[in-house]
Amino acid sequence: MPGPDLASMLRPVSEPTVEERKDHHLDIVLQEAVGSNGPARGLGGYTLEFDALPELDLAEVDLGVDLLGARLSAPILVGAMTGGTERAGRLNRVLARAAAKVGVGMALGSQRAMIANPERTPTFVVKDVAPDLPLLFGNVGAVQLNYGVDAAQVAEALRAVGADALNLHMNPLQEAVQPEGDTNFAGLLPKIAELAGALDVPVLLKEVGGGISERTASKIAKLPVAGVEVAGTGGTSWAKVESFRAPAGSAQELIGRRLAGFGIPTAESVRLCRAALPDRVVIGSGGVRTGMDVAVALALGADAVALASPLLEAATEGEEAAEQALRTLIHELRVICFCTGARTARDLRGVRVLRG
Repeated sequence: MPGPDLASMLRPVSEPTVEERKDHHLDIVLQEAVGSNGPARGLGGYTLEFDALPELDLAEVDLGVDLLGARLSAPILVGAMTGGTERAGRLNRVLARAAAKVGVGMALGSQRAMIANPERTPTFVVKDVAPDLPLLFGNVGAVQLNYGVDAAQVAEALRAVGADALNLHMNPLQEAVQPEGDTNFAGLLPKIAELAGALDVPVLLKEVGGGISERTASKIAKLPVAGVEVAGTGGTSWAKVESFRAPAGSAQELIGRRLAGFGIPTAESVRLCRAALPDRVVIGSGGVRTGMDVAVALALGADAVALASPLLEAATEGEEAAEQALRTLIHELRVICFCTGARTARDLRGVRVLRG
């Protein structure tokens, strides 16, 4: 008789609900060491050339950018984090209000929970408390197109939250390590193309911590999408996050820790994507914690930068802390522009990037 298949061997006997998984993710990210393995692999290993004679008044520095039809006060986004539970909903509203106050954009966490259970929709709705939020990204996993999610459902999920764009996230490593992961990534390219053509908002393809390689970027270049968010190694490793959820002593627990740094470092991924997608949006993310990280990503070719973990930590303290974290980041970026002779955020592309 044939033995059990691999999926049945790796899946837990009793699978948690999507809602339980979302809250567990929050606990792990806030309480455990879930950064990528190895030395500084993201943006922290770089700095910019300092100019002691910038020939510029600090007051002249203009960080404003246009992104996907929206005007942002700075090229910064609150990165995709969470949704689907009451706790997640409270954090989303805190982050949205803070983002709106400073004039930057925000991305929601995966909306799979609300597609599967419409009662979870309010945990993703933020524009009622942050009507001035200039840009809001919805979020769906690309692999869900192989598990019954269709364009009509995605469109309705975006409409329900008032999203201006869609992050279609790619996360094969996370799904492979996740105890209840969806791992059928076969045949997704034509389905992504069909979805992008069917929606009336821009679609960006987004990794979740493994980065976008030259090979992947060349595939994306053939798709009718607006751009990418790289989410390279150097920040939160979702393989490591899932290792904390896996049964003790299981293959997933060990593999998730071993492969926590597997992927493309953020700086390299930004370079590769800018080269492969010269006329499309490139958002840098993965290990972004400081204004220098933001500046380096912009100098390497990113149009904007997204960060999540530092803002999640601030949001747990409240809206004021989240707003202050964003304002500090923006002012740091302004000072860096001033000290490199960059009058605008886009001018950072002319500043030399140095190894730290």
